Amino acid sequence: MEIFDTHAHLNWREEYKDDIDAVLENAKNAGVTHILLASSELHDSKINMDLREAKKDCGVKLSCAVGVHPEVATTFDDESKWQMEQWLKKKDELGIVAVGEIGMDYHYDDASPAAEAMAFIYQMGLAYRYDLPAIIHERDACEDTLFILKSLSEQKLLRETPGVLHCFSGSVETAKILLDMGFYLGFDGPITFKNARKAPDVIRMCPLDRLLVETDSPYMAPVPFRGHRNEPAYVKYVVEEMARLKEISVEEMARITTENAQRLFGKDT
Repeated sequence: MEIFDTHAHLNWREEYKDDIDAVLENAKNAGVTHILLASSELHDSKINMDLREAKKDCGVKLSCAVGVHPEVATTFDDESKWQMEQWLKKKDELGIVAVGEIGMDYHYDDASPAAEAMAFIYQMGLAYRYDLPAIIHERDACEDTLFILKSLSEQKLLRETPGVLHCFSGSVETAKILLDMGFYLGFDGPITFKNARKAPDVIRMCPLDRLLVETDSPYMAPVPFRGHRNEPAYVKYVVEEMARLKEISVEEMARITTENAQRLFGKDT
């Protein structure tokens, strides 16, 4: 069984500084063959690339995403734009397979909606120009996120498969809009929680070929590790719950979601 964790923040060294090798070994032993290292800011992006190079022989394929999270949108300046361009020009060499995570987040007041929208739209433009999928974060900003994505779609500035809404927590109705635009939906630990409400219905509705699994490590560990540090090895519990909801075997769900990830992020990922 091969599993692709499509979203992990192993670059947060404070969380993994003492046992990153064990974390990667745990992942391999759990059947995880691929991990996509997501970024929250450019410093994270650089750590991702360094980690990928340092651990290239760990037995798990590591790929990178580069991007600036909406919570730190105010840091997305001309220097940030220049740096992202330099990396994206060498995307194959650096193992960059996506732009992200980017998006909109109104949960906190770390950045204004205008600053978030500017950073999001610009980075979506980079994803389109460099023919990469976007990893999109949305929290408490569904209406504005959909408005931006619909506007880009109408201007034909989205790829045929634009990317993934990571840690999707929206409604069935919102999911259908995104699926119609070509997006994939990523799910992680919260689908295993007893209070999971919207996600189970979305997963049941979603076509099998648009589902992705992820951990968002070090956050949102699934049951039975809820409340503890998350790590890629635990993605198997997400696969198990998704398989239960879709009424297929765990092995089949692992195969399907891995193939989906490779189709979105590249067969060589």
